[in-house]
Amino acid sequence: MARVYNNWERLVRATLRRERLRVTGQGHERTSSGIAGAVPDSLQRTTNVNAILQAADELQSEDPNVSRILCEQAYSMAQNLDPNSDGRGVLQFKTGLMSVIKQKLARKDGTPLDRSRDIEHLWEFYQRYKRRNRVDDIQKEEQKWRESGTFSANLGDLSEMRKVIATLKALVEVMEALSKDAPEGVGKRIQDELRRIKKSDATLSAELTPYNIIPLEAPVLTNAIGFFPEVRGAISAIKYTEQFPQLPDDFEISGQRDPDMFDLLEHVFGFQKDNLRNQRENVVLALANAQSRLSLPIEADPKIDEKAVKEVFLKVLDNYIKWCRYLRIRLVYNSLEAINRDRQLFLVSLYFCIWGEAANVRFLPECICYIFHHMARELDAILDHGEAHPASNFTNEDGVVSYLEQVICPIYKIMQEEAKGGNTGKAHSEWRNYDDFNEYFWSPACFELSWPIKKDSSFLLEPKGRKRTGKSTFVEHRTFLHLYQSFHRMWIFLAVMFQILTIIAFNGGKINLNTFKTVLSVGPTFAIMNFVESSLDVLLMFGAYTTARAMAISRLVIRFFWWGLSSVFVTYVYIKVLQERNKNADPLYFRIYVLVLGVYAGLRLILALFLKIPACHTFSEMVDQSFFQFFKWIYQERYFVGRGLVEKTTDYLRYVLFWLVIFVCKFTFAYFLQIKPLVEPTNIIVKLPSLQYSWHDLVSKSNNNALTVASLWTPVVAIYLMDIHIWYTLLSAIVGAVMGARARLGEIRSIQMLHRRFESFPEAFVKNLVSSRIKRMPFDRQHSQDSHDNNKEYAAIFSPFWNEIIKSLREEDYISNREMDLLSMPSNIGIIRLVQWPLFLLSSKILLAIDLALDCKDTQADLWSRICRDEYMEYAVRECYNSIEKVLHSLVDGEGRLWVERIFREINNTIQEGSLVITLNLRKLPVVLSRFTALTGLLIRNRTPDLEKGAAKAIFDLYEVVTHELLSSDLREQLDTWNILARARNEGRLFSRIGWPEDPEIKEQVKRLHLLLTVKDSAANIPKNLEARRRLEFFTNSLFMDMPAAKPVCEMMPFCVFTPYYSETVLYSSSELRVENEDGISILFYLQKIFPDEWENFLERIGRGGNADAEIQESSTDTLELRFWASYRGQTLARTVRGMMYYRRALMLQSYLEKRSLGEDAYPQSSFPRTRGFELSPEARAQADIKFTYVVSCQIYGQQKQRKAPEATDIALLLQRNEALRVAFIHTEEVGAAGGKVTKEFYSKLVKADAHGKDQEIYSIKLPGDPKLGEGKPENQNHAIIFTRGDAIQTIDMNQDNYLEEAIKMRNLLEEFRGNHGLRPPTILGVREHVFTGSVSSLALFMSNQETSFVTLGQRVLAKPLKVRMHYGHPDVFDRIFHITRGGISKASRIINISEDIYAGFNSTLRQGNITHHEYIQVGKGRDVGLNQIALFEGKVAGGNGEQVLSRDVYRLGQLLDFFRMLSFYFTTVGFYVCTMMTVLTIYIFLYGRAYLAFSGVDRGISREAKLLGNTALDAALNAQFLVQIGVFTAVPMIVGFILERGLLKAIFDFITMQLQLCSVFFTFSLGTRTHYFGRTILHGGAKYRATGRGFVVRHIKFAENYRLYSRSHFVKALEIALLLIVYIAYGYIDGGGVSFVLITLSSWFLVISWLFAPYIFNPSGFEWQKTVEDFDDWTSWLMYKGGVGVKGDNSWESWWDEEQMHIQTWRGRILETILSSRFLMFQYGIVYKLNLTGKHTSLAIYGFSWVVLVGIVLIFKIFTFTPKKSTNFQLMLRFTQGVTALALIAALVLVVVFTNLSVPDLFASILAFIPTGWLIICLAITWKRVVRSLGLWESVKEFARMYDAGMGMIIFAPIAMLSWFPFISTFQSRFLFNQAFSRGLEISLILAGNKANVEV
Repeated sequence: MARVYNNWERLVRATLRRERLRVTGQGHERTSSGIAGAVPDSLQRTTNVNAILQAADELQSEDPNVSRILCEQAYSMAQNLDPNSDGRGVLQFKTGLMSVIKQKLARKDGTPLDRSRDIEHLWEFYQRYKRRNRVDDIQKEEQKWRESGTFSANLGDLSEMRKVIATLKALVEVMEALSKDAPEGVGKRIQDELRRIKKSDATLSAELTPYNIIPLEAPVLTNAIGFFPEVRGAISAIKYTEQFPQLPDDFEISGQRDPDMFDLLEHVFGFQKDNLRNQRENVVLALANAQSRLSLPIEADPKIDEKAVKEVFLKVLDNYIKWCRYLRIRLVYNSLEAINRDRQLFLVSLYFCIWGEAANVRFLPECICYIFHHMARELDAILDHGEAHPASNFTNEDGVVSYLEQVICPIYKIMQEEAKGGNTGKAHSEWRNYDDFNEYFWSPACFELSWPIKKDSSFLLEPKGRKRTGKSTFVEHRTFLHLYQSFHRMWIFLAVMFQILTIIAFNGGKINLNTFKTVLSVGPTFAIMNFVESSLDVLLMFGAYTTARAMAISRLVIRFFWWGLSSVFVTYVYIKVLQERNKNADPLYFRIYVLVLGVYAGLRLILALFLKIPACHTFSEMVDQSFFQFFKWIYQERYFVGRGLVEKTTDYLRYVLFWLVIFVCKFTFAYFLQIKPLVEPTNIIVKLPSLQYSWHDLVSKSNNNALTVASLWTPVVAIYLMDIHIWYTLLSAIVGAVMGARARLGEIRSIQMLHRRFESFPEAFVKNLVSSRIKRMPFDRQHSQDSHDNNKEYAAIFSPFWNEIIKSLREEDYISNREMDLLSMPSNIGIIRLVQWPLFLLSSKILLAIDLALDCKDTQADLWSRICRDEYMEYAVRECYNSIEKVLHSLVDGEGRLWVERIFREINNTIQEGSLVITLNLRKLPVVLSRFTALTGLLIRNRTPDLEKGAAKAIFDLYEVVTHELLSSDLREQLDTWNILARARNEGRLFSRIGWPEDPEIKEQVKRLHLLLTVKDSAANIPKNLEARRRLEFFTNSLFMDMPAAKPVCEMMPFCVFTPYYSETVLYSSSELRVENEDGISILFYLQKIFPDEWENFLERIGRGGNADAEIQESSTDTLELRFWASYRGQTLARTVRGMMYYRRALMLQSYLEKRSLGEDAYPQSSFPRTRGFELSPEARAQADIKFTYVVSCQIYGQQKQRKAPEATDIALLLQRNEALRVAFIHTEEVGAAGGKVTKEFYSKLVKADAHGKDQEIYSIKLPGDPKLGEGKPENQNHAIIFTRGDAIQTIDMNQDNYLEEAIKMRNLLEEFRGNHGLRPPTILGVREHVFTGSVSSLALFMSNQETSFVTLGQRVLAKPLKVRMHYGHPDVFDRIFHITRGGISKASRIINISEDIYAGFNSTLRQGNITHHEYIQVGKGRDVGLNQIALFEGKVAGGNGEQVLSRDVYRLGQLLDFFRMLSFYFTTVGFYVCTMMTVLTIYIFLYGRAYLAFSGVDRGISREAKLLGNTALDAALNAQFLVQIGVFTAVPMIVGFILERGLLKAIFDFITMQLQLCSVFFTFSLGTRTHYFGRTILHGGAKYRATGRGFVVRHIKFAENYRLYSRSHFVKALEIALLLIVYIAYGYIDGGGVSFVLITLSSWFLVISWLFAPYIFNPSGFEWQKTVEDFDDWTSWLMYKGGVGVKGDNSWESWWDEEQMHIQTWRGRILETILSSRFLMFQYGIVYKLNLTGKHTSLAIYGFSWVVLVGIVLIFKIFTFTPKKSTNFQLMLRFTQGVTALALIAALVLVVVFTNLSVPDLFASILAFIPTGWLIICLAITWKRVVRSLGLWESVKEFARMYDAGMGMIIFAPIAMLSWFPFISTFQSRFLFNQAFSRGLEISLILAGNKANVEV
């Protein structure tokens, strides 16, 4: 019980603390206080305890006694429901609630409590509460609005109304419970009130009925959606009519609605109620939006048009229709014309209900089609009957009708059993994944399942041992051979071209008949390589033969025998051709050979034309000849997916031309610089006589020095295979730049360019981003014939949007209040006829104009001409003159107004006469300006009597200056003698009082005029913030880019934003912001230094200044704002939610300005509406909600709430702040089963914030089981996707951001779905991304630039002309209906779909989708900012690409795309990683080849015999490899993008800066990361999600941590390459000496240094001496710490070492590891024959003796490392033995050196020989761990390995320690590592010092 009481105490303290916070206030937050949030689920499900406690919280400040009564009633209800407190958390809740009640009683100040009067007091309060909140009046107005069918916005605060209604309902419930014991008078009145409520009051329950978007269960007052005609029509369309089967009398209709189609589906099939509610709203919204797009006139009784129904019907059932046609089965309806509208709606509703409750089966779209096919038939039969009855197939043994239990659960259970194989690490080939289950339904054999599904079907066979159902149509064997199988056409093409070029080169470049006959040798090559591919098809299909379709197996067999026989025949005939050529015989075989090749080539060409060329593809589909269809089937497999992968002829020609250019460049380079230079050296080497080898040669004798030739050619061949990617990169950069320039990217790339072109923005904005509805708005103008009217109208439309953008920048603290004033644009709908521009364009223009006037010595025309040279100066002068007139005219009356009118009349006449410089004394203008500025300075302040007097005096002073100093003498005399004015002046009435500006327009004008006259800043400095500048530059640039016209909001395509979330940071807590790391740096301090201007703007916004930290901590409101400010600068969910909710804000603004009204007009029709308060417009809010929804799938939110995690509180806070936000999560409940066994039930839930800010459950849909069968993220998306709405869905990760100015363009983007982008409409719209983390550090900058290049220029080219853009993550916009009916927006099979996002693109392409890319809109994105984060991310992506190699999607795309699209697809997906790996392998190949030449002595022998001439080819190969290695070709698109979007000089500067920051080191290091994880994944598997963390990386990473992460991926490989280089320089023959060696191995040494030291170069404080010392201590502790059970690798070397071996699991993996490790034998074998000791002996016995020596060294090592603990009885003997051994070893060494030829260099050479062999032994021991363990040698191997790791660590650590001695190294490192942060004001010296005193200073 102690724990219970402790929990109670904590609960009470938290309750009181929250009450204090509520009293102090939380700004605009509605944070519930009290104990309401702690109500257990078991009490909430059956009672309204939570609602009553919320009402008690709400009424606490108003009437504590009522609050106490409500709490006591809540306690009674909890006690009655669970008297023994058995439920989870009930006891703690009751105890805490009782404590709260006692606290409330304690506040009575000792006065006695009379509980008998509680009911009377409650009744009196209820009456007062109703009167004060006008509840009766609201009900009367509601009745009137319902009868009229229109909506009025005169409801006040809608959220407050909902809160009032919730409180009233709680009061009514408590009164009803207490009325039983009430006195007769009060009790009777209460009973009468209750009866009245139950009879007529629907408002109380209706307003509180949970709903998502449309209140379908009960109409409400506070939401205008139900009044939209399209929504009313959609609701009417699904209503139940008399034509439908009659429902039973006892069937219950939920809510206060009429029966509809979904009620029949519930009764017949047993769908869950919440699934029906969810899909009812989904269908209503789909119909309503389809109707609104038709733009039909609104009728009194709105109905859904047939076109709208047909559109929805065809789109939803499109995949089902294609499935039926593929399987050649009849649809459930005969034809579209044969079924009426109601039947169509029934089928659509049925499909959505099936899909909505299918859970994991949603990943099986064709299984959904199968289920729908049979259920639709049953529904059709029921609709033809008069009465509805439950379907017998859906009724269980208890008589309960349940679709979930009878249909979904059996399929789910077998998928769950199979998924266990993936979760336990089984190979992909040993268990069925989602694709295997789905592809079962691609064959007519699926109908063997029957209906209802047979439980004993092989499809539902549970895997038990070897007894399991095989794979379907593809088997994912783990092998590199998939690369050849999938892309064999490319490999064959490259091999054939290499063969042709080599033959031509060896024939001296002559092309004659003899050369032609030799070139024809490509025939056997082609046939044999195709035979290899067909053999792989047969082999890699193993595991699916028992279940695959017979036709598919037949095709494999036919192709296997066809290519086998073809290979034999072609090879035989060609051999005969060669024999004919040698004998000069009759060329019979040559003619036969050419004829065969010609016929085959012709057939292939015809098939390629018919299958791949767009113009012929349609014809091939129509040809029904069996002969043609047979060859077509043999040529290309026919799957349900992948049919018709063709593009428009023009698109086809574009990407063919692209690749032809690449081929010309590649093969020209290959011939002249790779192949031809090697011809002569090869001929010389082959013809050389037998060479003397310096080792015992085993394979090189009598083979014409084949290995020597191979060592020469292999690096060239390796580069030949990968350099096509180099040419692709270069050409794509050029094409991308040209396309970007054509798209007008980068036209506005500086703030100066923005200033110059601002005048053209309004017109461009109106043209592209404004709908026709706004363009038709009336404007309040007095002179319609004025030439400025169009510009004025454009400015009036543009200004509200521009001002909202500026306002959003201020809310985000990118600009200050002053900058906001200068950037804001006047409304341009007032009395001034001129276009009024933002003040930042006009700043200091008036002052400059006055200077011109003072210097003017010419005429008025000359002065005006000089002013007009600056167009904005002209605008400023005109506006200033007009504004002064309007302001003065508004301020004065009587004689003063006459004076103003007279003055301006005289000046206007003077201007017309051209005598201004004569009439006015222009030198007095500064005095006039100062007087008027003094006046406006007073007027912009709040009105007071003193200010009024001051303003009157200021006007009088202005009058004096103007009259007596500015005007000429003639005018002065006229005014002085003006009787009216003179009398008023003499009597003191002139300007004695003024009309203080109260009109908002005049006040705005005065403020603007004051700024116009006083601001002296240069416009180039506004805004100062770089991010604000970038955003405004991109937005204004996009106005001139090509985009679809904007539709009105009511006609736009509806969309949903969808964000998966797991457990990442939602909102930084106050403690997280202030906690300091080991360097004494907190996140808050770091952000203040990174973003100093934004910090100052934040303080200004909250009204704090100076050192405000203490003041902020004292204010709960400011503390919350601080948390949000910091979170908005990190990669948090709060930032993402804020950004995505800009969509709603933009839609509300657009809808408000389009003036769609549902009843009484919110603003007059005679003028353009002002936008102040548009967020409160019910119509605008409702219209935005119809078109936009935002669902965040917080998978474990339910668990987070149960354990009171801070993430749950923060998510609830986001719900409160964003009323349109919806959170979906998986809820788990434990329920008791028979036998006392507890089982878990899983639910998909959707919640929103209610009136009190608490979670309100909207839907709760039961799942068949745990939804996480596969990868977590796609499963998270899948469970929540049923809650999305609209026709499009934008996938957003939780590290992304959005901007209001970009949200305004969203409806333009959505129109792209209806645009012309090829043969098919788009199914995925690609969107540009901006990486916002680039300013944090140099590493972040590298990643930001690399990512930006890919998501802009790279994807631009992929989309067009290459037509192979896939889905590379986010923020792409999906065609929602297309994808949810085809498996979803990602794939989820375990491991194989680890990179789940890209499979959405694969799936979309295979299913005849079309993916485009658009760059006029952008979304923010965060990226990893630390080297370890980046390495983990790249490791995840590389591992995911390794899995993609094995996948069926890549195989099918590689097989079914035409040749040129296949090349584009390959080099932009897995091919990129293959080429990356080839870059590293080239170094290995080159160095091992050189090592062979050096060890064997062949290089020296060849050099003696002949001068080798192959350096040109080797130089070309190695130079290409080096340029790829250091990231030059990665940087080329980056640089080109910089030039395009930033300008040439800025691009050059950025590139040089990156080089100085060692970006080449970073790119070389990343090369190793990608190579390691990609290769290891294909060899052994092990790909997994790697949590990188998205925090701010400013902490120092310890040496041991870096060593653990990079030891096997980089350090070991770098040291191996270093050994090869040492061997090369020690034993190789280099013509030219050391200089030649350095030049030829430069790239290798650069790679070694980069791989060894990059983690420490890019490590903050990596060379600080104190950190180095601490790192060494930590590393040695970790290295020597023994492992054990539960000890993690972070703490112990032994545990880490065991973890590093986990990837080797299979026999295949062990054999491959053994083969690959055998390369280390070369070192010892080669070096022992190079020792002085061995002389020139080449006997094999020498190598054998070296192994004897090695065994002796191992035994000696074992003696010295023998563990004393295991020899406690032999301590003396052990020490004696070790001593004797040491002496004997020294003596033996001395003797050997003295009496033999062994030299000291030989000793070092021996060490060099034995180190790789020792590593070989360790690798083999790890590979065959079980064998080694059984032999008892495992502990010795472990110690041996520890020694190696210690040695590698010391090699790396020694240079770091040496450099740490020099302080300037650390300073230099900090400078280049954080250079970008320096430019943003980061004081990195303070951060890295960790000196608190310095920080305080």
